[in-house]
Amino acid sequence: MSVSITEAAMRRDAEGNYVGRTVFTLEGHAAHYEITFFSKKGKEWDYSLSFAGESGNEEQILELDAKLEEDDELFDRLLDAALDAEESDS
Repeated sequence: MSVSITEAAMRRDAEGNYVGRTVFTLEGHAAHYEITFFSKKGKEWDYSLSFAGESGNEEQILELDAKLEEDDELFDRLLDAALDAEESDS
């Protein structure tokens, strides 16, 4: 599954928590997706997946969400893009 990252960002909020996002497209999917990340210490990550811009196929986003739960490599690639964006902003 080919992933194309179009935008990524990460920052620390006033309490020092990590808050970030990655916008991306997936091969075979018409919609753009946005995954947002949150972590208190940068070790355990909560995330939320949504459409970036216009809504797309509901079945595809549900399949993608399930894949993110199982595929650590895909999740880490999206998270790393956001973390790398924070480092380059410093």
